[in-house]
Amino acid sequence: MWIERKALAQEIPAAAALETRQLSELLASLGFPVDGIASREGGDVLDVDITANRGDAMSHRGMAREVAARLRQSLTPIAMPTLAEGKPVVEVRLESPACPIYSTAVLELGPGTTPADIQSFLLALEATPKRLPAVDASNELLHRHGHPTHAFDADRIRGAVSVRWAKAGETLVTLDGVERKLVEQDLVIADEAGPIALAGVMGGDGTKVTEATTRVLLESAWFDPKPVKAAARRHSLHTDASHRFGRGADPHMAVVARNLLVGRLQAWCQAPLVGAWTAGTAPAGAAPVPLTGTLLARIAGEPLSLADAAEALRWLGCAADLDGGTLQITPPSWRHDLAIPEDLAEEVLRLRGYEHIPSALPSLEGPPEPLAPAYLQRQRLARRLAQLGFHQTVTYGFISPEVDAAFAAPGNGAEGRTLVNSLGQEYSVMRGSLLPSLQATANQNLRQGAREVRLFELAPVYGSGPAGPVEQFMLGVAWGGTLGGEDHLSPARAVREADLSGIARDLGWEGLPPLRALGEGLFGFEVPVESLPREGARIIPAFRPFSRFPLVERDLSLLVDLGQSHEALTVAMRAVLPKDTLQDLRCVDVFRHKSLPEGRQAWLMRMRFQADRTLVGEEVDGWVAAALAAAESLGARLRA
Repeated sequence: MWIERKALAQEIPAAAALETRQLSELLASLGFPVDGIASREGGDVLDVDITANRGDAMSHRGMAREVAARLRQSLTPIAMPTLAEGKPVVEVRLESPACPIYSTAVLELGPGTTPADIQSFLLALEATPKRLPAVDASNELLHRHGHPTHAFDADRIRGAVSVRWAKAGETLVTLDGVERKLVEQDLVIADEAGPIALAGVMGGDGTKVTEATTRVLLESAWFDPKPVKAAARRHSLHTDASHRFGRGADPHMAVVARNLLVGRLQAWCQAPLVGAWTAGTAPAGAAPVPLTGTLLARIAGEPLSLADAAEALRWLGCAADLDGGTLQITPPSWRHDLAIPEDLAEEVLRLRGYEHIPSALPSLEGPPEPLAPAYLQRQRLARRLAQLGFHQTVTYGFISPEVDAAFAAPGNGAEGRTLVNSLGQEYSVMRGSLLPSLQATANQNLRQGAREVRLFELAPVYGSGPAGPVEQFMLGVAWGGTLGGEDHLSPARAVREADLSGIARDLGWEGLPPLRALGEGLFGFEVPVESLPREGARIIPAFRPFSRFPLVERDLSLLVDLGQSHEALTVAMRAVLPKDTLQDLRCVDVFRHKSLPEGRQAWLMRMRFQADRTLVGEEVDGWVAAALAAAESLGARLRA
């Protein structure tokens, strides 16, 4: 946001004594870094970075309050006319709780134009003056005091004015000349003919002020931030007004801003006041927030005086009362971000100066804790898939309701995963599956000419639970495109489902994975990470000393079926052999010949035994007999 030095000095005269560099350093120490300095209209203008939770600072008056609190200097009082409110000239109906107060006035415009110093002020802030006093005065007040106002051509308004929710099918041509299709969640200003403005965002083209306007109806209201932000995103209308209302304006400025706007029009173009009135009342202020010395000391890292804390907060506009050992702090109407004791403690430290916060190293309680097994498992899976030629992706955790409905598991409705204040319709649901993002990424790569795409993602998905979204880590894999074709030894072919099944088996999945066709020649699957086998914590096996006693070998020549599983046979034989003595068991030779019985083959199974003593023949023969019996239980028999 641009802040003009001359205008800031008008709000707090003490700022005029500071050089531009000193002022920039002071603002940075308050948490408002200056990103740049420009020279416009004969003076310096500062580009100040303001965080989203500090809508109160998005004006010269708001920034002056911060400087005044640090310098312990008073602000210049706001000079405004006192208006005697009377009978409404135009009926105003507040039909939505999102607008509790609407202050307005009707004036007849006389001859006059925007003063040169106001035009210079707007140009310095990169706001083009319209040379229409009602419009320029509204823009000047927004930048100077931070409260958006609006002027309607009163003669174009039909009947009463109401603040209500839009009706299905209504449209509005906004000041930018674009026709907007309204939805029932849009808060609008309407007359008896239909909407004339999108509340808190932008006025309508049909009632805009022009050179031919002779009477104006002024609007100075307060709107709930949530519908304003939602409408701005929904219609892609991010205006100066929506930025301020969306971050929380001061409801008690509605009447003040109306009076200031009337005063400017009366001074600039001798505009007679037809009438001024206010519908509704400003919402009640925030309840007192307790601040104890214990909490203040814990956050500060050292004991601080509650009296000093109260003085600092009073300079910010708070009301502070000491009740025993607790400060009862009532934030001002413009500081909606001060809601909990920690907020107040941070404000005390900010005004005291971050450089006064003592440095302290965290206590070291012992060696680092081992990494969580679940994390090590995800790391191992990612490394294995990378070895297999797959690329890891990181995609958004939010998707549209339409895409979610196509991929979410049965029973996992979007009701418990829908965001109340989303970035947009396409990011309004916490995803229930990784496959939509993998599909979109794979298709984009294939459209760009990639012959083959191998992707995977290890990330959480969400289920709808009674207490809210339930998180679960999933592995999603997608494979598509064309394999081979680089030379005559590897003919080209499309990726098949069987290729992806092999990847799942390689990762330890038992049986067929839940494969899904994601498009022509593109397949994917998604499985819970916890259902895949975990690797042992010890990668290097424990060392076993070599025995000094001789090794004993025994062979069994077995006739087995052609379809016999080697793994099943070895598992059965190992189960009956002593684990501490058996060194090795394997098939060392396979013999197939017509001389053997039909459907049979010969396997030579070799067993090696060793112990920390000399083995005797009788016990080894007993082990071999037990192994033969185990093999015979699977249909094998000793070859003659």
